Amino acid sequence: MRAISCGAPGKLALIDIAAPELKPGWVRVGIRHIGICGTDYHIFEGKHPFLQYPRIMGHELSGVVLDANGAAGLSDGDAVVINPYLPCYSCPACREGKTNCCETLTVIGVHGDGGMAEQIIMPEANLYRAEGLSLRDAAMVEFLAIGAHAVRRTAPQPGGQVLVVGGGPIGLGVAFFARIAGAEVIILDAAADKLEMARRFGFGAAALDERDGAAFKAKMGSGFDAVFDATGAIAAMNQAVSYCRNGGALTLVGVVKGILAWEDPEIHRRELTIRASRNATREDFDHVMACIRNGSVPTDRLATHATSFDDVPANLPKWAHDRTGLIKAIITL
Repeated sequence: MRAISCGAPGKLALIDIAAPELKPGWVRVGIRHIGICGTDYHIFEGKHPFLQYPRIMGHELSGVVLDANGAAGLSDGDAVVINPYLPCYSCPACREGKTNCCETLTVIGVHGDGGMAEQIIMPEANLYRAEGLSLRDAAMVEFLAIGAHAVRRTAPQPGGQVLVVGGGPIGLGVAFFARIAGAEVIILDAAADKLEMARRFGFGAAALDERDGAAFKAKMGSGFDAVFDATGAIAAMNQAVSYCRNGGALTLVGVVKGILAWEDPEIHRRELTIRASRNATREDFDHVMACIRNGSVPTDRLATHATSFDDVPANLPKWAHDRTGLIKAIITL
């Protein structure tokens, strides 16, 4: 079968590989759509700190069951959303239902080969029937679930003031689900195209150089009820504390390799709740699918770019180098 391999930083190629061998408890899936994630661009650019090459990327996936292999809740031909996180189910986090932060979590397409291929096999528990969703939309559930998970853990109150720092795909996902929870949302970013997108989606938007202006200060007041960082940039993550009101919350959705540093008196004075948010759980996937079905998430406008499987080696490098106007690029097989 065909697959797309990143053999080394900057090198993509269509290759032929053997179809994966089915094993008990696993299901064979034909891939239909693949969302290209920021992680995929980082892998291509050689910026992922822990990745080994060659790697078949791809973890934002939808597909059709080719062989249910006796799975109780699935049949051949079912359209499915694929959860790419493979937990151990035995560590303390897994036993608490926090499979998203399993001690030995493996993410396909990152820690092992992923879904930029014609077929994959996955455990039955990682496949969710995509009833009422197009297969293209099903491939966008995973990245949206990351934002949904962060919002669920933070639990902003209806009418609350939320600031999302970073207007990329993950930040937009956070913004949508904070709004669905009833909060008023402002997105802060440096890029003009991201701010324009935020406004088109009906969110408040502020540029970094507007933080000292009267309009932003009026919105901020004594601080936002909840602040979400979706930048994965040390400077932005360190600055985020200053946007929080006393008694507020800071949620780190972005991740960075490095050390964060905050003034301890500022944390104590505000009695902040600071949390990290990693990946998502089945509950978040289900919430996202329900919100897509009811029209709360405008997937047609989020899917800004498209490519065929054959054209990925030409198009992914272009988008890696220039993402102006890009929210989500979708590969179709």
